[in-house]
Amino acid sequence: MEQNNEYERYQRAQKKVKEIKSFYSNLITYLIVISFLAFINLRYSPKHLWFIYPMLGWGLGVFLQAMKVFNFLPFFNKDWEEKKIKQFMEEERNEVNKYK
Repeated sequence: MEQNNEYERYQRAQKKVKEIKSFYSNLITYLIVISFLAFINLRYSPKHLWFIYPMLGWGLGVFLQAMKVFNFLPFFNKDWEEKKIKQFMEEERNEVNKYK
């Protein structure tokens, strides 16, 4: 039993590390691409700042990913998931018992 718990903790930690690594990879890509788009925009058409649109759209995605990875969104954390799983299981159990 103890080994199983240890393995589960290891799996959760490994998943968390992959999520953090993915976030930083996305952030670095975002910074490089947006910098490149800003350079192109300011060099060739400085009167219309179109690079702001992808910056805001992708930036929102990066922000939400950071909130999820670093547990700032209450509806993405493990407690919320467990609560919802229990809720759905209870609802299903009640539904089955209703017709018995």
